[in-house]
Amino acid sequence: MRLLPKSAFGQTVLLIGVLLLINQVVSYLSVTMYFIRPSYEQINSLIATQAATLKTHISDLNDPQYRKLLKQQTGIEILSDDQAQTARLAQATFYQFMSAQVSDQLNEHAEVRISAPQLDQKATPYYVWIKLDSLPDKWIRVPVYGLSEANIFPLTLYLLLIGILSVGGGWLFVFRLNRPLSALQQAAVKVGRGQFPPPLKEDGTSEMIEVTKAFNRMNQGIKQLEHDRMVMTAGISHDLRTPLTRIRLATEMLPEDQDWVKEGIVSDIEDMNAIIDQFIEYARQEQQERQVIGNLNPLITELSDARNSNQQFNPATSERQSIHLELNPLPNIPLRKVAIKRVLDNLIENAFRYGSNHIEITTYFELKQQRVVCQVRDFGQGIPEDNLEQVFRPFSQGDEARNSGGSGLGLAITKRIIEMHGGQINLRNHPTEGLVAEFWLPSEGL
Repeated sequence: MRLLPKSAFGQTVLLIGVLLLINQVVSYLSVTMYFIRPSYEQINSLIATQAATLKTHISDLNDPQYRKLLKQQTGIEILSDDQAQTARLAQATFYQFMSAQVSDQLNEHAEVRISAPQLDQKATPYYVWIKLDSLPDKWIRVPVYGLSEANIFPLTLYLLLIGILSVGGGWLFVFRLNRPLSALQQAAVKVGRGQFPPPLKEDGTSEMIEVTKAFNRMNQGIKQLEHDRMVMTAGISHDLRTPLTRIRLATEMLPEDQDWVKEGIVSDIEDMNAIIDQFIEYARQEQQERQVIGNLNPLITELSDARNSNQQFNPATSERQSIHLELNPLPNIPLRKVAIKRVLDNLIENAFRYGSNHIEITTYFELKQQRVVCQVRDFGQGIPEDNLEQVFRPFSQGDEARNSGGSGLGLAITKRIIEMHGGQINLRNHPTEGLVAEFWLPSEGL
């Protein structure tokens, strides 16, 4: 489990939070050391002074008249142990640090306790109880007005409010700083899928503005290159079809005894036209098709029924081709139906052509990853592990593994369409037999 966030946003907020926590701790210690502690030391000094003064009149402390006069003039009382218990000594709180300081100043052991006013008698003062070794059977009770329990709630509330405002301000600052980065990241993902978003708003810091300007220029440059490539490919394809048409017309004029030559030329021309069509498809921008909300299962069923109804046979084995479907319930997802049908048709055609006469198509939904998965499996020889990634490259072929032909653009086109939908595609050999072509599409909108 990773405790530290990976994003710059999370790391910055965490840094601000840690610094504020250190600041709070230092503030508490500073207030305690330089405000609260000196106040209590002054109180302890006054208590020790009062006790020292009474020690100078130790002989008079047993005189009831003196004690009465002392109480009237100063409020200080001299109580025996029994009188102290009656006066709620048991409810007084013992303070070790005050006892230690008073003992040091009096050079004898002293026990100091403080009792708070009763709840129903708020006008009464706090009482400081002092017991000295020199007066073993007596308690000195000194009234203290203006003393209250240390209430750090206002200080805590103040520091908490400062912390919340600081973290909130830091969060707002980092959010404003990261918002252009987030927009840039989303736009870069779209460009990687073959989409070309409108120019980004140049906002944020000066460095961020420069990065956004560079990205916008790059985006427009790539868009122009894609357009030029499509126009160039379409032009070349058109120019090639004209001489191919003339060649085909010329073959029709060959004598009947040269039909074998005619059939060979026509077959070559058809192969060349198919390759030209693949070039056009590879260069075409599939973004022109509108994205709709649909389900993958009906598209698979439509293609499967079309192939089964046509009673297609494998020319090499003269065996009937069949498709077994295992389609689990799927949610509707955003997709371009024509493009996805081209993907499915390409994978099915490859499975029949280079795999086996019987193939299986499986679909299911991964709830955790929120994605739709489709698998097309054949029962052929498979592909060497080293060639699994290579076959997705344009003009790459699997001749060594499966004796394939053509232009090598089929899987490259398929990969581009899947990535355009925000998904991924891969090939893997089945553990027992055959090859599995698997792709997934996100269930959320792009």
